Amino acid sequence: MISQHSYFQHCLPAIQQLHNINFTKEKLLQKDFLIGQEHELTMYYSPHNDYINPDAHIVIAGITPGWFQMKTAFKQCIFSLSHHHSLEQVLYETKKAASFSGTMRVNLIEMLDRCGIPKAMDINSAAELFASQRDLLHTTSVLKYPVFYKGKNYTGHQPPIERSALLSRYAFEVFQHELNEMKNACLIVPLGKAVENVLRKLLLEPSLSRHTYLFGFPHPSGANGHRKRIFEEHLSEFTEIVEDWAAKRKS
Repeated sequence: MISQHSYFQHCLPAIQQLHNINFTKEKLLQKDFLIGQEHELTMYYSPHNDYINPDAHIVIAGITPGWFQMKTAFKQCIFSLSHHHSLEQVLYETKKAASFSGTMRVNLIEMLDRCGIPKAMDINSAAELFASQRDLLHTTSVLKYPVFYKGKNYTGHQPPIERSALLSRYAFEVFQHELNEMKNACLIVPLGKAVENVLRKLLLEPSLSRHTYLFGFPHPSGANGHRKRIFEEHLSEFTEIVEDWAAKRKS
């Protein structure tokens, strides 16, 4: 379903003006797609987090889409629009193409496989969650749309989310509302410390306590030099959490 916090209809005329698939930052980081600005922070529209899967069993949450995901999303969106797909289908296809795309998705699948997700979900590999078993997965970000700090991907730390009215609204209102849309008691995988910190604050809200959280899960980005060490240190704990969640799900 289309998120009620969506800017898609508002941005659609500008999206339809884009024809060149060789996108540059100048083409996408422009006023037609600017959602908000606060000091050296900017938030721009990207069409891939506007599709919500309320029937998901696993939710994977990043901090904010990066430039690579944004570019992939616009390419897929324009391709789908050119084939006259329904707007909901356009957003579904865009999310499928762009969410955690690139090497990050490869790393993420490997990590989820090792945590026991395939056994818990009765699938062969977590790769299926991004393909044939996509209906089991919801991917999202604490900050729904791409945020840049001084023109570079925002990492969740500088400035802290709590010190920004713009970021706080998305993290503590829009993101919370999205999690409340989930019909099932989900396994929620927060990618990195910044996402975990937001979720721990949101857990003061009783409605979110029905979910199971894989806290301590490192960000799968190749740029995260500590990823493998942190993952290995917590692997037995992750496996146990996944097994407990799977047992509850099947009971």
